[in-house]
Amino acid sequence: MASRTNKFLPMVVVAAACALPFLFRSVPARAQSPNKISGAPIAAAQPLSFDSGAAALSQSLQKLHSRASVLMVTAHPDDEDGGTLTYESRGQGARVALLTLNRGEGGANVMSSDYFDALGMVRTEELLAADRYYGTQQFWTRVVDYGFSKTKEESLDLWRHDRVLADVVRVVRMARPLIITSVFVGGRTDGHGNHQVAGQMAQEAFNAAGDPAKFPEQFKEGLHPWKPLKEYARVPFSPITDKGIYDYADGRFYPAEFHNYTDGTVIKGALSASVEIPEGEYNPLLGLTYAQVSSLGLGHQKSQSGGTGLTVAEEAMSPYHRFASRVSAGDKEASFFDGIDVSLLGIASLAQGGDVAFLKDGLSRINSLVEKAIHDFSAQHPETIASTLAAGLKATNELIEKTSGSGLNADSKYDVTQELKVKQAQFENALAESLGLSVLATVAPEKEPAGPFARFFRNAPTFQAAIPGQEFWVKVHATNPTNAPVQLESVVLEAPRNEQWTIEPATQSRGTLQGNQSADLRFTVHAASNAAFTRPYFTRPDIEQPYYDIRESKYLNLPVAPYPLSAKLRFSFDSVPFEISQVVQSIKHVTGQGTVLEPLIMAPAISVSIAPQAGIVPLESKSFELTVAIHSNVKGPTKGTVKLELPEGWKAPQEEFSTAKDGDDQTLNFHVTPGSLSEKPYAITAVATYDGHEYKEGYHTIGYAGLRPYNIYRASTYRTTGVDVKVAPDLNVGYIVGAGDDVPQSLENLGIRVHFLSAEDLASGNLSKFDAIVLGVRTYAAREDLKTYNGRVLDYVKNGGVLIVQYNTPEYDHNYGPYPYKMGSNPEEVTDEHSQMEILAPANPVFMWPNKITSKDFEKWAEERGSKFLESWDANYEPLLETHDPGQAPQKGGLLYAKYGKGVYIYNAYAFYRQMPEGVPGAYRLFANMVSLAKNPQLTH
Repeated sequence: MASRTNKFLPMVVVAAACALPFLFRSVPARAQSPNKISGAPIAAAQPLSFDSGAAALSQSLQKLHSRASVLMVTAHPDDEDGGTLTYESRGQGARVALLTLNRGEGGANVMSSDYFDALGMVRTEELLAADRYYGTQQFWTRVVDYGFSKTKEESLDLWRHDRVLADVVRVVRMARPLIITSVFVGGRTDGHGNHQVAGQMAQEAFNAAGDPAKFPEQFKEGLHPWKPLKEYARVPFSPITDKGIYDYADGRFYPAEFHNYTDGTVIKGALSASVEIPEGEYNPLLGLTYAQVSSLGLGHQKSQSGGTGLTVAEEAMSPYHRFASRVSAGDKEASFFDGIDVSLLGIASLAQGGDVAFLKDGLSRINSLVEKAIHDFSAQHPETIASTLAAGLKATNELIEKTSGSGLNADSKYDVTQELKVKQAQFENALAESLGLSVLATVAPEKEPAGPFARFFRNAPTFQAAIPGQEFWVKVHATNPTNAPVQLESVVLEAPRNEQWTIEPATQSRGTLQGNQSADLRFTVHAASNAAFTRPYFTRPDIEQPYYDIRESKYLNLPVAPYPLSAKLRFSFDSVPFEISQVVQSIKHVTGQGTVLEPLIMAPAISVSIAPQAGIVPLESKSFELTVAIHSNVKGPTKGTVKLELPEGWKAPQEEFSTAKDGDDQTLNFHVTPGSLSEKPYAITAVATYDGHEYKEGYHTIGYAGLRPYNIYRASTYRTTGVDVKVAPDLNVGYIVGAGDDVPQSLENLGIRVHFLSAEDLASGNLSKFDAIVLGVRTYAAREDLKTYNGRVLDYVKNGGVLIVQYNTPEYDHNYGPYPYKMGSNPEEVTDEHSQMEILAPANPVFMWPNKITSKDFEKWAEERGSKFLESWDANYEPLLETHDPGQAPQKGGLLYAKYGKGVYIYNAYAFYRQMPEGVPGAYRLFANMVSLAKNPQLTH
């Protein structure tokens, strides 16, 4: 792990960020990051330790000295090669971007009960948290993770080739990288069909992005063609064997060949490593290897695995194969950028035709100033290079103006200006870092604390969501900690331009900030009456559509729409102006975490929700209960009503709600009487009325403790279906919650009383009182107490109980059942929700009572049949169903039934936790039979 870190990087000890107590004088905040490449406000109020102080400035100097840039293309969050991203960004000073095709909506979730689009937002926020460690800019396309895909053909059939390629090309034209790379090669070794598409698209975009005939509609947005200079993909992990290359998605071997989509050729045999990225290299500035920094980022992507820890320091190389190059480069390269002029002077190569002498002279001047700043940099006194950086910023501003007025053609002006604007932003960032400027913009109380102890009560908890028309206050705090005087010329709050916000005063200034001097400026804000809510800019009508519709095209490919309110501070140093922007933050206190800063959001005064969004009504029901949740964001008491818009002939009384303060919740229970019921779909919409306005939607805050929250919105409509389903009377069902799912709420649709079992219940409770016990999703991964007391659960079965084990991951593969079984290291899944189902044991009690199960009950399933089918099992288990994807061996290990003592043990890999909250009738009928087994006449007589 010999260090190859650039020689000018200082040996700086980076202090860990301090924990924030509830009572504090100030919040350590910076509005910069070495990876910032534009003037857009930063959402995170507090930097990572790597992005603070001298450590941050040293990285910024390295970035100023290079025009290197990389775009990595992957399929899902956590697919990325974080070590390579971190090495290029933090080690080599490259401008790095990550394009992730989808947001991981079809994945698992061990952290919360968020699935589908809600899970997509969880994984969006997780990846954004990881990106801060990698040092990357993040993009997405509009396609959706619809579940595990075994072939590239399936992915392209659902997504459509040009829909994906257009978005990838658009991002290439936005990010304008010199290098495109991918973790995937576009072939069988990638496995997952989504992975294969990511690899193929990365290669196709290499040529398509520079072709004016490809997606010309993008030029109307102001984009221009862009030709990257090289294209790479990571060498596959799987070795080539005498059987060929292995595709883990379908478990088959294929001929050892790889398609090169940049030129249409086929490469026979193993892919060579054109370059190896030393992600195991130690960086003394960061105090870790690049792979270790990356692992800290990956640790924030907890939904799939629960989180990871800091990896060990060791030599680690990441090999990449070069598929295409527009510059001369050898077979073995030292870096992605061999043969490319990545110096500042290399920007001049973008100017084709015309007199470029002015450009070369200007770039030479800027480069000299950057090198002087690097030479003079002192970790103890970074402010000593502030004047040099100010001169560099001034020279960059002047060169941008000269380029605009030059004789270069329009395309050359555009290309040169885009790179100079990156340098402009990097200079502003480095100048602010050299001065150690600290900025924090927060919601403020109407009156600031006063008296001798006021400083201990600064930044007290605030409201989290503003509502349209609300008046509130914002405080902007700025500090200059160095002895170099800085002018604070103006401070403004910026709201959406298409909305009528009132901010008073419109602008403020504070003159000179001397050494260690602070400024506090207050604004009164009146939110627009039509202010848009903070919500995803993308949506889809149902989970079957494999792509999002885009609400606002200007935000396409961005992670989320901008937050509504930000502070922009204009400073000047040596008469050179520069700006810092930060999103206005709300403040809350969380036990265990302390003070937490989060971007202020806009939300409705009243949120009205029905959860789950779908269910069933048994045909025999004379009435049923429906629960509506009201959440108030009104800053004071409320009173209003909620009515249900019902199918013709149905009845339910109107209910009243009242809340005392902002953030209050109230649950209303409606007794609904259907006028008539048949086997068809129905819709019920809850409508809240408050202060003369009607509300027909609500939001759900995704995530878990420690993850930045985000709200996703749903119409307050309950989709239900009349279903011929029966359940044994007076059932008492216990539920052991795992990673989280909505099956208990679905069981309530059947009139079943559900009791959640605690660790104490498993240890010493009376389990015999339950007719059935259901294990939630991934219980053996989430509940150590279940593993500890598994013997008591089996005794419950032996004494006459019914145990239903739902979807579990390989943590279950330790013979927790009454008889031996094997799941295997790569368990099978059936991803085609329309796959043919065969009932293997039609006379089994599971299929006979109280509902007669037929092939019709497997129609209209959502996303998949199931996952983690068992590989083998003891003869005491009876397989009940068989299904398989095209080309897959028959899978019989998805529903196993075993008699054990007086009771029944069921292993179930079918995705009832996805089907029942979506109101799939057959899933309810089959699950009703399983929980009714204790009273099934076939077993009781």
